[in-house]
Amino acid sequence: MAFVLSSMMELGKKAPDFKLLDTVSGKSLTLSQLKSDVATVIFFICNNCAFVHHINPKLVELANKYQALGMQFVGISSNDIKQFPQDAPVFMTQMAKYQKYPFPYLYDEYQEAAIDYGAECNLDFFVFDKNLACVYTGRFDMTRPSIQPATGTDLSAALDSILAGENVDSNQYPSMGSSIAWKRGVPRKNFEMYY
Repeated sequence: MAFVLSSMMELGKKAPDFKLLDTVSGKSLTLSQLKSDVATVIFFICNNCAFVHHINPKLVELANKYQALGMQFVGISSNDIKQFPQDAPVFMTQMAKYQKYPFPYLYDEYQEAAIDYGAECNLDFFVFDKNLACVYTGRFDMTRPSIQPATGTDLSAALDSILAGENVDSNQYPSMGSSIAWKRGVPRKNFEMYY
Protein backbone atom coordinates (compact mmCIF):
# COMPACT_ATOMS: atom_id res chain seq x y z
CA MET A 1 0.00 0.00 0.00
CA ALA A 2 1.38 3.41 -0.97
CA PHE A 3 2.09 6.09 1.61
CA VAL A 4 0.61 9.49 0.83
CA LEU A 5 0.22 12.96 2.30
CA SER A 6 -3.23 14.28 3.18
CA SER A 7 -4.68 16.99 0.96
CA MET A 8 -6.01 19.06 3.92
CA MET A 9 -9.49 20.54 4.08
CA GLU A 10 -10.00 24.27 3.63
CA LEU A 11 -10.23 25.95 7.03
CA GLY A 12 -13.72 27.22 7.77
CA LYS A 13 -15.41 24.56 5.65
CA LYS A 14 -18.51 23.01 7.19
CA ALA A 15 -18.21 19.37 8.22
CA PRO A 16 -20.00 17.13 5.72
CA ASP A 17 -22.78 15.06 7.28
CA PHE A 18 -22.78 11.27 7.16
CA LYS A 19 -24.75 8.25 8.29
CA LEU A 20 -22.47 5.29 8.93
CA LEU A 21 -22.46 1.99 10.80
CA ASP A 22 -20.77 2.18 14.18
CA THR A 23 -18.97 -1.14 14.52
CA VAL A 24 -18.84 -0.70 18.31
CA SER A 25 -22.56 -0.22 19.02
CA GLY A 26 -23.97 -1.80 15.84
CA LYS A 27 -26.07 1.32 15.21
CA SER A 28 -26.08 3.71 12.25
CA LEU A 29 -24.93 7.12 13.47
CA THR A 30 -24.94 10.57 11.91
CA LEU A 31 -22.69 13.56 12.44
CA SER A 32 -25.60 15.48 13.94
CA GLN A 33 -25.98 12.73 16.55
CA LEU A 34 -22.28 12.67 17.38
CA LYS A 35 -21.18 16.31 17.19
CA SER A 36 -20.03 18.14 20.29
CA ASP A 37 -20.90 21.68 21.33
CA VAL A 38 -17.19 22.17 22.12
CA ALA A 39 -15.29 20.48 19.26
CA THR A 40 -15.62 17.39 17.10
CA VAL A 41 -12.58 15.43 15.92
CA ILE A 42 -13.17 13.32 12.80
CA PHE A 43 -10.32 11.07 11.74
CA PHE A 44 -9.75 8.35 9.17
CA ILE A 45 -7.97 5.22 10.33
CA CYS A 46 -8.01 1.49 9.56
CA ASN A 47 -6.96 -1.79 11.14
CA ASN A 48 -3.93 -2.62 9.02
CA CYS A 49 -1.88 0.59 8.71
CA ALA A 50 1.47 0.77 10.54
CA PHE A 51 0.94 4.50 11.12
CA VAL A 52 -2.35 3.78 12.91
CA HIS A 53 -0.80 1.01 15.00
CA HIS A 54 1.96 3.42 15.97
CA ILE A 55 -0.34 6.11 17.36
CA ASN A 56 -3.17 3.95 18.73
CA PRO A 57 -2.17 4.07 22.42
CA LYS A 58 -1.66 7.85 22.38
CA LEU A 59 -4.83 8.37 20.33
CA VAL A 60 -6.84 6.49 22.96
CA GLU A 61 -5.17 8.51 25.72
CA LEU A 62 -5.98 11.83 24.05
CA ALA A 63 -9.53 10.79 23.19
CA ASN A 64 -10.19 9.90 26.82
CA LYS A 65 -8.68 13.18 28.00
CA TYR A 66 -10.50 15.53 25.63
CA GLN A 67 -13.81 13.69 25.59
CA ALA A 68 -13.89 14.15 29.38
CA LEU A 69 -13.69 17.88 28.59
CA GLY A 70 -16.73 17.78 26.31
CA MET A 71 -15.18 17.08 22.92
CA GLN A 72 -16.17 14.20 20.64
CA PHE A 73 -13.79 11.89 18.75
CA VAL A 74 -15.08 9.87 15.78
CA GLY A 75 -13.00 7.29 13.90
CA ILE A 76 -13.90 6.27 10.35
CA SER A 77 -12.50 3.44 8.22
CA SER A 78 -13.05 3.77 4.46
CA ASN A 79 -10.78 1.03 3.14
CA ASP A 80 -12.06 -1.33 0.45
CA ILE A 81 -12.44 -4.62 2.30
CA LYS A 82 -12.05 -6.63 -0.90
CA GLN A 83 -8.45 -5.45 -0.97
CA PHE A 84 -8.01 -5.57 2.80
CA PRO A 85 -10.39 -8.09 4.41
CA GLN A 86 -8.88 -7.29 7.83
CA ASP A 87 -10.65 -3.92 7.64
CA ALA A 88 -14.13 -5.50 7.51
CA PRO A 89 -16.61 -4.37 10.19
CA VAL A 90 -16.28 -7.57 12.24
CA PHE A 91 -12.55 -6.95 12.60
CA MET A 92 -13.10 -3.24 13.25
CA THR A 93 -15.26 -4.30 16.22
CA GLN A 94 -12.45 -6.53 17.47
CA MET A 95 -9.87 -3.77 17.03
CA ALA A 96 -12.03 -1.25 18.89
CA LYS A 97 -12.40 -3.65 21.83
CA TYR A 98 -8.73 -4.63 21.84
CA GLN A 99 -7.51 -1.02 21.73
CA LYS A 100 -10.32 0.12 24.09
CA TYR A 101 -11.40 2.83 21.69
CA PRO A 102 -13.52 5.32 23.68
CA PHE A 103 -15.04 6.65 20.46
CA PRO A 104 -17.31 5.33 17.69
CA TYR A 105 -15.46 3.44 14.96
CA LEU A 106 -17.54 3.90 11.82
CA TYR A 107 -17.49 1.88 8.60
CA ASP A 108 -17.62 3.97 5.42
CA GLU A 109 -18.72 1.15 3.11
CA TYR A 110 -19.30 3.29 0.02
CA GLN A 111 -16.35 5.62 0.73
CA GLU A 112 -18.64 8.65 0.52
CA ALA A 113 -17.40 10.13 3.81
CA ALA A 114 -13.78 9.86 2.69
CA ILE A 115 -14.62 11.60 -0.58
CA ASP A 116 -16.70 14.32 1.12
CA TYR A 117 -13.95 15.06 3.63
CA GLY A 118 -11.18 14.85 1.05
CA ALA A 119 -9.42 12.19 3.10
CA GLU A 120 -6.42 10.67 1.37
CA CYS A 121 -4.72 8.51 3.97
CA ASN A 122 -5.22 6.52 7.10
CA LEU A 123 -4.27 8.98 9.80
CA ASP A 124 -6.12 11.99 8.45
CA PHE A 125 -7.47 14.35 11.14
CA PHE A 126 -10.13 17.05 10.94
CA VAL A 127 -11.19 19.22 13.89
CA PHE A 128 -14.42 21.19 13.82
CA ASP A 129 -15.56 23.87 16.24
CA LYS A 130 -18.95 24.05 17.95
CA ASN A 131 -20.45 25.32 14.69
CA LEU A 132 -18.88 22.41 12.75
CA ALA A 133 -16.48 24.73 10.91
CA CYS A 134 -13.06 23.21 10.20
CA VAL A 135 -10.37 24.76 12.40
CA TYR A 136 -7.67 22.10 12.07
CA THR A 137 -6.72 19.55 9.44
CA GLY A 138 -3.68 17.35 9.03
CA ARG A 139 -1.35 15.38 11.22
CA PHE A 140 -1.52 13.89 14.70
CA ASP A 141 2.11 14.88 15.22
CA MET A 142 5.40 14.59 13.33
CA THR A 143 6.13 11.05 14.45
CA ARG A 144 6.60 8.11 12.12
CA PRO A 145 6.64 4.37 12.93
CA SER A 146 9.98 3.16 14.32
CA ILE A 147 11.32 6.74 14.50
CA GLN A 148 9.98 8.28 17.71
CA PRO A 149 7.09 7.85 20.11
CA ALA A 150 3.72 9.32 19.19
CA THR A 151 2.82 12.43 21.20
CA GLY A 152 -0.23 13.92 19.48
CA THR A 153 1.40 17.33 19.88
CA ASP A 154 -0.15 18.98 16.83
CA LEU A 155 -3.67 17.73 17.48
CA SER A 156 -3.43 18.53 21.21
CA ALA A 157 -2.30 22.09 20.51
CA ALA A 158 -5.37 22.67 18.35
CA LEU A 159 -7.72 21.23 20.97
CA ASP A 160 -6.08 23.19 23.78
CA SER A 161 -6.57 26.41 21.81
CA ILE A 162 -10.27 25.66 21.45
CA LEU A 163 -10.61 24.98 25.17
CA ALA A 164 -8.82 28.25 25.92
CA GLY A 165 -11.16 30.17 23.62
CA GLU A 166 -8.29 31.06 21.31
CA ASN A 167 -7.93 30.79 17.54
CA VAL A 168 -6.26 27.60 16.36
CA ASP A 169 -2.88 28.26 14.73
CA SER A 170 -3.45 28.22 10.96
CA ASN A 171 0.12 26.99 10.38
CA GLN A 172 -0.78 23.31 9.94
CA TYR A 173 0.92 20.31 8.34
CA PRO A 174 -0.45 17.44 6.26
CA SER A 175 -0.74 14.00 7.72
CA MET A 176 1.05 11.00 6.26
CA GLY A 177 -0.05 7.39 6.20
CA SER A 178 -1.14 4.52 4.03
CA SER A 179 -3.37 5.53 1.15
CA ILE A 180 -7.04 4.80 1.61
CA ALA A 181 -7.71 1.61 -0.36
CA TRP A 182 -10.12 2.96 -2.96
CA LYS A 183 -12.62 0.76 -4.72
CA ARG A 184 -12.25 0.53 -8.48
CA GLY A 185 -14.38 3.13 -10.18
CA VAL A 186 -15.02 5.27 -7.11
CA PRO A 187 -15.18 8.92 -8.25
CA ARG A 188 -12.60 10.99 -6.42
CA LYS A 189 -13.11 14.57 -5.32
CA ASN A 190 -11.50 15.76 -8.57
CA PHE A 191 -14.21 13.77 -10.40
CA GLU A 192 -11.70 11.50 -12.08
CA MET A 193 -12.02 7.76 -11.87
CA TYR A 194 -9.47 5.97 -9.70
CA TYR A 195 -8.00 2.71 -10.96
